Amino acid sequence: MKITCIREATAPIASEIRNAVISFEHMTISVVAVETDVVRDGRPVVGLGFMSNGRYAQGGILRERFIPRILNADPASLVDEANGNLDPFAIWRTFMTNEKPGGHGDRAHAAGALDMAVWDAVAKIAKKPLWRLLSERFNNNQFDEHVLVYPGGGYYYPGKEIESLVAEMQGYREQGYKVVKMKIGGAPMDVDLRRIEAVIGVTGSGASVAVDANGRFDLETALAYGRAMQPYGLFWYEEPGDPLDYRLNAVLAEHYSGALATGENLFSATDGGNLLRYGGMRADRDWIQLDPALAYGLTEYLRFLAVVDRHGWSRRRLIPHGGHQLALNMAAGLQLGGSESYPGVFQPYGGFADNITIADGYVRLPEEPGIGMELKTVMFAELRKYLELA
Repeated sequence: MKITCIREATAPIASEIRNAVISFEHMTISVVAVETDVVRDGRPVVGLGFMSNGRYAQGGILRERFIPRILNADPASLVDEANGNLDPFAIWRTFMTNEKPGGHGDRAHAAGALDMAVWDAVAKIAKKPLWRLLSERFNNNQFDEHVLVYPGGGYYYPGKEIESLVAEMQGYREQGYKVVKMKIGGAPMDVDLRRIEAVIGVTGSGASVAVDANGRFDLETALAYGRAMQPYGLFWYEEPGDPLDYRLNAVLAEHYSGALATGENLFSATDGGNLLRYGGMRADRDWIQLDPALAYGLTEYLRFLAVVDRHGWSRRRLIPHGGHQLALNMAAGLQLGGSESYPGVFQPYGGFADNITIADGYVRLPEEPGIGMELKTVMFAELRKYLELA
């Protein structure tokens, strides 16, 4: 058993939307294929992966460092003999050889795309959906039959702020979502408050509305928004300040009694541990959002779960960012708190398999082997095109 070829490419994920900090009109991602000599149904098993939205493609890191290290390694060193499969942990250690600790940044995103493809291949070789494989190996055969999902959206619509925002949220509710998320911080506070109130008018309760500032605020502004939003009883108040400003988050937590959420821009288990130590996060109400496809992959996320356990947090307080099928599989198989979804943006990579139905804010996962890339028809076609797969 061995990896025979690894392909990478840059794919567009551009969208004419913006949050409080960035525009997505020139956004790209890295896509990866890990080909093996294992044959299923007459064809070699190929694992597919991609990095999450919000960053840019990292082809140079993949081509110049990560991929050559794997292909130059002894194939036997990358095999998990006990399970008769590839060993994602050995592969991760191999492509991270001679990488200095810390710093993370773009390297973590390249690793996330590659690691996703490896786990997709591993699950396909095992002839199991990834969520079931994770349940068996890392969660004592426990899993969730239904997973909470919410749509990431609510971006800004210059000139049609309220009208278009309400139409978007009504669309999500019609699709079966219960909790919805919207952006704040990209307009004056009085405008944002009117936007929040309009969305509450759609959902019927602030408890079904999450807001996301994308790290835009300084402490004074974060506190001011917190005071103004307190009466709404929101589902959460996400990433108010710089993701590494743990003091801002901790001070806000002292003054804002509602739920906070953050972590999508932390890129390692150590980063996540520091958030739990110093960020004032409260285990009874707050949410941690590390994104495996931006933070060295599922392999690193499993290390983060050990950190979470040591701090006495429930895995139910973890909802990965990213809106992709990897996070959805993890939520089911590891019994996390749920998964983000991107049904309307970052296409064709956002959202889940074509045959997944949302009912009262929850979904059931398919039984097909792997992550489910092939079940998202348009995305699978794009992956095949950019990766030049037969």
